[in-house]
Amino acid sequence: MSRTEEFEELRPLLFAIAYRILGSVSEAEDAVQETWLRYETTPTRPVSPKAFLSAVVTRVSIDVLRSARVRREQYVGPWFPEPLLTDPYQDPERSAELADSLSMAALVLLERLSPLERAVFVLREVFGFGFAEIASAVGRSEAACRQLAVRARRHVDEGRPRFEADRKERERLAERFFDAFREGDVDGLRELLAADVHMVGDGGGKAPQWANEIVGVHKVSRLLAAMFAPLMEVGVTVEPHPVNGQPGALFRDREGRILNTLSLDITDGRIQTIRSVINPDKLAHVGPVADAWAVTREAQRARRAHITEGAAAEGR
Repeated sequence: MSRTEEFEELRPLLFAIAYRILGSVSEAEDAVQETWLRYETTPTRPVSPKAFLSAVVTRVSIDVLRSARVRREQYVGPWFPEPLLTDPYQDPERSAELADSLSMAALVLLERLSPLERAVFVLREVFGFGFAEIASAVGRSEAACRQLAVRARRHVDEGRPRFEADRKERERLAERFFDAFREGDVDGLRELLAADVHMVGDGGGKAPQWANEIVGVHKVSRLLAAMFAPLMEVGVTVEPHPVNGQPGALFRDREGRILNTLSLDITDGRIQTIRSVINPDKLAHVGPVADAWAVTREAQRARRAHITEGAAAEGR
Protein backbone atom coordinates (compact mmCIF):
# COMPACT_ATOMS: atom_id res chain seq x y z
CA MET A 1 0.00 0.00 0.00
CA SER A 2 1.35 3.44 -0.93
CA ARG A 3 1.73 6.28 1.56
CA THR A 4 -1.18 8.07 -0.06
CA GLU A 5 -3.43 5.04 0.34
CA GLU A 6 -2.34 4.54 3.96
CA PHE A 7 -3.04 8.17 4.73
CA GLU A 8 -6.44 8.25 3.02
CA GLU A 9 -7.49 5.13 4.91
CA LEU A 10 -6.63 6.84 8.20
CA ARG A 11 -7.88 10.33 7.27
CA PRO A 12 -11.32 9.89 8.96
CA LEU A 13 -9.65 8.93 12.26
CA LEU A 14 -7.18 11.82 12.02
CA PHE A 15 -9.96 14.32 11.40
CA ALA A 16 -12.01 12.85 14.26
CA ILE A 17 -9.07 13.31 16.66
CA ALA A 18 -8.27 16.83 15.45
CA TYR A 19 -11.89 18.03 15.53
CA ARG A 20 -12.44 16.84 19.09
CA ILE A 21 -9.25 18.55 20.23
CA LEU A 22 -9.94 21.78 18.31
CA GLY A 23 -13.72 22.10 18.02
CA SER A 24 -13.23 23.61 14.56
CA VAL A 25 -13.85 21.93 11.22
CA SER A 26 -11.56 24.28 9.29
CA GLU A 27 -8.72 24.01 11.81
CA ALA A 28 -9.09 20.22 11.98
CA GLU A 29 -8.89 19.98 8.19
CA ASP A 30 -5.76 22.16 8.22
CA ALA A 31 -4.22 19.96 10.94
CA VAL A 32 -4.90 16.84 8.86
CA GLN A 33 -3.34 18.47 5.79
CA GLU A 34 -0.26 19.48 7.78
CA THR A 35 -0.03 15.88 9.02
CA TRP A 36 -0.01 14.63 5.43
CA LEU A 37 2.78 17.05 4.48
CA ARG A 38 4.92 15.80 7.36
CA TYR A 39 4.17 12.17 6.53
CA GLU A 40 4.95 12.69 2.87
CA THR A 41 8.38 14.15 3.68
CA THR A 42 9.36 11.65 6.39
CA PRO A 43 12.47 9.87 5.04
CA THR A 44 11.68 6.46 6.56
CA ARG A 45 8.37 4.60 6.59
CA PRO A 46 7.07 4.25 10.17
CA VAL A 47 6.38 0.75 11.45
CA SER A 48 2.84 1.79 12.39
CA PRO A 49 1.36 4.49 10.14
CA LYS A 50 -1.64 4.77 12.47
CA ALA A 51 0.51 5.46 15.54
CA PHE A 52 2.75 7.86 13.63
CA LEU A 53 -0.05 9.84 11.99
CA SER A 54 -2.17 9.97 15.17
CA ALA A 55 0.83 11.34 17.07
CA VAL A 56 1.54 13.97 14.42
CA VAL A 57 -2.07 15.19 14.12
CA THR A 58 -2.28 15.37 17.92
CA ARG A 59 0.88 17.47 18.21
CA VAL A 60 -0.24 19.78 15.39
CA SER A 61 -3.68 20.16 17.01
CA ILE A 62 -2.16 20.99 20.42
CA ASP A 63 -0.08 23.75 18.84
CA VAL A 64 -3.11 25.16 17.01
CA LEU A 65 -5.26 25.01 20.16
CA ARG A 66 -2.68 26.91 22.19
CA SER A 67 -2.84 29.85 19.77
CA ALA A 68 -6.62 29.56 19.36
CA ARG A 69 -7.31 29.84 23.09
CA VAL A 70 -6.30 33.52 23.09
CA ARG A 71 -8.80 34.24 20.30
CA ARG A 72 -11.53 32.33 22.12
CA GLU A 73 -10.97 34.30 25.31
CA GLN A 74 -11.57 37.50 23.31
CA TYR A 75 -14.58 36.07 21.45
CA VAL A 76 -17.79 38.12 21.47
CA GLY A 77 -20.51 36.22 23.35
CA PRO A 78 -20.66 32.45 23.95
CA TRP A 79 -18.21 30.33 21.94
CA PHE A 80 -19.48 27.08 20.41
CA PRO A 81 -17.65 24.60 18.18
CA GLU A 82 -18.13 24.78 14.43
CA PRO A 83 -21.13 22.50 13.81
CA LEU A 84 -20.34 19.10 12.32
CA LEU A 85 -23.13 17.41 10.38
CA THR A 86 -21.48 14.03 9.81
CA ASP A 87 -18.53 12.38 11.51
CA PRO A 88 -16.41 10.65 8.85
CA TYR A 89 -14.97 8.24 11.43
CA GLN A 90 -17.32 5.27 11.54
CA ASP A 91 -17.24 2.60 14.21
CA PRO A 92 -20.67 0.90 14.44
CA GLU A 93 -19.83 -0.80 17.74
CA ARG A 94 -19.06 2.55 19.38
CA SER A 95 -21.32 4.87 17.40
CA ALA A 96 -23.26 6.09 20.46
CA GLU A 97 -20.07 6.81 22.44
CA LEU A 98 -18.49 8.61 19.51
CA ALA A 99 -21.63 10.69 18.92
CA ASP A 100 -21.81 11.76 22.57
CA SER A 101 -18.13 12.75 22.57
CA LEU A 102 -18.90 14.90 19.52
CA SER A 103 -21.83 16.79 21.05
CA MET A 104 -21.78 20.55 21.53
CA ALA A 105 -22.15 20.03 25.27
CA ALA A 106 -19.15 17.70 25.46
CA LEU A 107 -16.93 19.92 23.31
CA VAL A 108 -17.84 23.06 25.28
CA LEU A 109 -16.93 21.13 28.41
CA LEU A 110 -13.51 20.23 26.98
CA GLU A 111 -12.79 23.95 26.66
CA ARG A 112 -12.18 23.90 30.43
CA LEU A 113 -9.13 21.69 29.94
CA SER A 114 -5.60 22.71 29.04
CA PRO A 115 -4.51 21.74 25.51
CA LEU A 116 -2.46 18.81 26.88
CA GLU A 117 -5.30 17.58 29.10
CA ARG A 118 -7.72 17.83 26.21
CA ALA A 119 -5.47 15.86 23.86
CA VAL A 120 -4.83 13.14 26.44
CA PHE A 121 -8.53 12.90 27.27
CA VAL A 122 -9.54 12.59 23.61
CA LEU A 123 -6.92 9.95 22.82
CA ARG A 124 -7.58 7.92 25.95
CA GLU A 125 -11.30 8.28 26.70
CA VAL A 126 -12.68 8.60 23.19
CA PHE A 127 -10.33 6.54 21.05
CA GLY A 128 -8.85 4.14 23.62
CA PHE A 129 -5.16 4.74 22.90
CA GLY A 130 -2.66 3.17 25.29
CA PHE A 131 -0.58 5.43 27.51
CA ALA A 132 2.62 4.53 25.66
CA GLU A 133 1.10 5.82 22.40
CA ILE A 134 -0.29 8.89 24.14
CA ALA A 135 3.07 9.67 25.75
CA SER A 136 4.72 9.53 22.32
CA ALA A 137 2.04 11.74 20.82
CA VAL A 138 2.14 14.54 23.42
CA GLY A 139 5.81 14.36 24.35
CA ARG A 140 5.33 13.52 28.01
CA SER A 141 6.15 10.47 30.13
CA GLU A 142 3.55 7.75 30.61
CA ALA A 143 3.30 8.69 34.30
CA ALA A 144 2.65 12.32 33.41
CA CYS A 145 0.01 11.27 30.87
CA ARG A 146 -1.76 9.16 33.49
CA GLN A 147 -1.89 12.19 35.78
CA LEU A 148 -3.17 14.38 32.95
CA ALA A 149 -5.85 11.78 32.18
CA VAL A 150 -7.00 11.61 35.81
CA ARG A 151 -7.15 15.40 36.08
CA ALA A 152 -9.00 15.76 32.78
CA ARG A 153 -11.49 13.02 33.65
CA ARG A 154 -12.21 14.68 37.00
CA HIS A 155 -12.91 18.05 35.34
CA VAL A 156 -15.11 16.44 32.72
CA ASP A 157 -17.04 14.27 35.18
CA GLU A 158 -17.87 17.36 37.26
CA GLY A 159 -19.82 18.85 34.38
CA ARG A 160 -20.42 15.89 32.09
CA PRO A 161 -23.72 16.11 30.22
CA ARG A 162 -26.03 13.15 30.80
CA PHE A 163 -27.63 11.84 27.64
CA GLU A 164 -30.64 9.62 27.25
CA ALA A 165 -29.69 5.98 26.68
CA ASP A 166 -32.44 5.56 24.07
CA ARG A 167 -31.35 7.54 21.02
CA LYS A 168 -34.61 6.73 19.21
CA GLU A 169 -36.55 8.36 22.04
CA ARG A 170 -34.34 11.45 21.70
CA GLU A 171 -35.08 11.60 17.99
CA ARG A 172 -38.85 11.27 18.59
CA LEU A 173 -38.77 14.06 21.16
CA ALA A 174 -36.83 16.27 18.75
CA GLU A 175 -39.39 15.59 16.02
CA ARG A 176 -42.20 16.69 18.36
CA PHE A 177 -40.17 19.79 19.25
CA PHE A 178 -39.74 20.91 15.64
CA ASP A 179 -43.42 20.19 14.89
CA ALA A 180 -44.47 22.41 17.81
CA PHE A 181 -41.94 25.04 16.74
CA ARG A 182 -43.32 25.19 13.20
CA GLU A 183 -46.87 25.47 14.53
CA GLY A 184 -46.01 28.17 17.08
CA ASP A 185 -47.50 25.86 19.73
CA VAL A 186 -46.48 27.36 23.07
CA ASP A 187 -48.14 24.63 25.15
CA GLY A 188 -46.60 21.90 22.98
CA LEU A 189 -43.16 23.43 23.44
CA ARG A 190 -43.61 23.75 27.21
CA GLU A 191 -44.32 20.02 27.45
CA LEU A 192 -40.94 19.25 25.88
CA LEU A 193 -38.70 21.81 27.60
CA ALA A 194 -37.06 21.40 31.00
CA ALA A 195 -38.14 23.95 33.61
CA ASP A 196 -34.67 25.53 33.58
CA VAL A 197 -34.05 25.14 29.84
CA HIS A 198 -31.25 27.31 28.42
CA MET A 199 -31.36 28.79 24.93
CA VAL A 200 -27.95 30.10 23.86
CA GLY A 201 -26.69 31.59 20.60
CA ASP A 202 -23.22 31.96 19.09
CA GLY A 203 -23.16 34.88 16.69
CA GLY A 204 -19.62 35.99 17.48
CA GLY A 205 -20.71 39.59 17.03
CA LYS A 206 -21.11 38.92 13.31
CA ALA A 207 -24.81 38.05 13.09
CA PRO A 208 -28.08 39.13 14.72
CA GLN A 209 -29.32 36.97 17.56
CA TRP A 210 -31.41 37.01 20.68
CA ALA A 211 -29.76 37.83 24.01
CA ASN A 212 -26.73 35.61 24.62
CA GLU A 213 -28.73 33.34 26.91
CA ILE A 214 -32.43 32.94 27.73
CA VAL A 215 -33.37 30.74 30.68
CA GLY A 216 -36.66 29.16 31.75
CA VAL A 217 -39.44 27.25 30.08
CA HIS A 218 -41.86 30.21 29.84
CA LYS A 219 -39.42 32.67 28.25
CA VAL A 220 -37.94 30.11 25.85
CA SER A 221 -41.28 28.64 24.74
CA ARG A 222 -42.74 32.10 24.05
CA LEU A 223 -39.69 33.17 22.07
CA LEU A 224 -39.65 29.99 20.00
CA ALA A 225 -43.39 30.19 19.31
CA ALA A 226 -43.03 33.78 18.10
CA MET A 227 -39.99 33.09 15.91
CA PHE A 228 -41.18 30.75 13.21
CA ALA A 229 -44.11 32.58 11.54
CA PRO A 230 -42.07 35.66 10.50
CA LEU A 231 -39.21 33.42 9.34
CA MET A 232 -41.58 31.23 7.31
CA GLU A 233 -43.09 34.39 5.80
CA VAL A 234 -39.70 35.28 4.30
CA GLY A 235 -39.01 31.78 3.01
CA VAL A 236 -36.87 30.33 5.81
CA THR A 237 -37.10 26.54 6.10
CA VAL A 238 -36.21 24.28 9.02
CA GLU A 239 -34.57 21.01 8.03
CA PRO A 240 -34.20 18.52 10.92
CA HIS A 241 -30.68 17.08 10.80
CA PRO A 242 -28.27 15.68 13.41
CA VAL A 243 -25.77 18.30 14.53
CA ASN A 244 -22.64 17.06 16.30
CA GLY A 245 -24.23 13.66 16.77
CA GLN A 246 -27.31 15.03 18.55
CA PRO A 247 -30.81 15.98 17.35
CA GLY A 248 -30.83 19.32 15.59
CA ALA A 249 -31.77 21.25 12.48
CA LEU A 250 -30.47 23.46 9.70
CA PHE A 251 -32.20 26.77 8.98
CA ARG A 252 -31.99 27.89 5.35
CA ASP A 253 -33.11 31.03 3.54
CA ARG A 254 -35.34 30.94 0.47
CA GLU A 255 -32.29 30.34 -1.74
CA GLY A 256 -31.28 27.28 0.29
CA ARG A 257 -28.30 29.02 1.91
CA ILE A 258 -27.45 28.10 5.49
CA LEU A 259 -28.70 30.62 8.06
CA ASN A 260 -27.87 28.82 11.29
CA THR A 261 -27.78 25.43 12.98
CA LEU A 262 -29.72 24.40 16.07
CA SER A 263 -28.77 21.51 18.35
CA LEU A 264 -30.68 20.04 21.28
CA ASP A 265 -29.35 18.56 24.53
CA ILE A 266 -31.94 16.12 25.87
CA THR A 267 -31.89 14.67 29.39
CA ASP A 268 -34.57 12.89 31.42
CA GLY A 269 -37.10 13.21 28.61
CA ARG A 270 -36.81 17.00 28.36
CA ILE A 271 -34.81 19.47 26.27
CA GLN A 272 -32.22 21.00 28.60
CA THR A 273 -30.25 23.24 26.24
CA ILE A 274 -30.87 24.70 22.78
CA ARG A 275 -27.70 25.90 21.06
CA SER A 276 -27.70 27.96 17.89
CA VAL A 277 -24.64 28.73 15.77
CA ILE A 278 -25.29 31.70 13.50
CA ASN A 279 -21.77 33.13 13.18
CA PRO A 280 -21.24 32.97 9.37
CA ASP A 281 -17.53 32.21 9.84
CA LYS A 282 -18.50 28.91 11.49
CA LEU A 283 -20.98 27.86 8.79
CA ALA A 284 -19.02 28.18 5.55
CA HIS A 285 -18.01 24.50 5.56
CA VAL A 286 -21.71 23.52 5.54
CA GLY A 287 -22.40 25.33 2.26
CA PRO A 288 -23.25 28.80 0.93
CA VAL A 289 -24.10 31.07 3.87
CA ALA A 290 -27.16 33.33 4.05
CA ASP A 291 -27.07 37.03 4.94
CA ALA A 292 -28.54 36.74 8.44
CA TRP A 293 -28.88 40.50 8.83
CA ALA A 294 -30.97 40.77 5.64
CA VAL A 295 -33.16 37.80 6.61
CA THR A 296 -33.74 39.27 10.07
CA ARG A 297 -34.67 42.70 8.71
CA GLU A 298 -37.12 41.12 6.26
CA ALA A 299 -38.64 38.94 9.00
CA GLN A 300 -39.06 41.96 11.26
CA ARG A 301 -40.85 43.85 8.48
CA ALA A 302 -43.14 40.86 7.94
CA ARG A 303 -43.90 40.70 11.66
CA ARG A 304 -44.69 44.43 11.85
CA ALA A 305 -46.96 44.10 8.80
CA HIS A 306 -48.89 41.27 10.49
CA ILE A 307 -49.28 43.34 13.64
CA THR A 308 -50.52 46.34 11.63
CA GLU A 309 -52.94 44.19 9.64
CA GLY A 310 -54.23 42.60 12.84
CA ALA A 311 -54.78 45.96 14.48
CA ALA A 312 -56.59 47.24 11.40
CA ALA A 313 -58.82 44.18 11.32
CA GLU A 314 -59.77 44.67 14.97
CA GLY A 315 -60.63 48.30 14.28
CA ARG A 316 -63.03 47.45 11.50
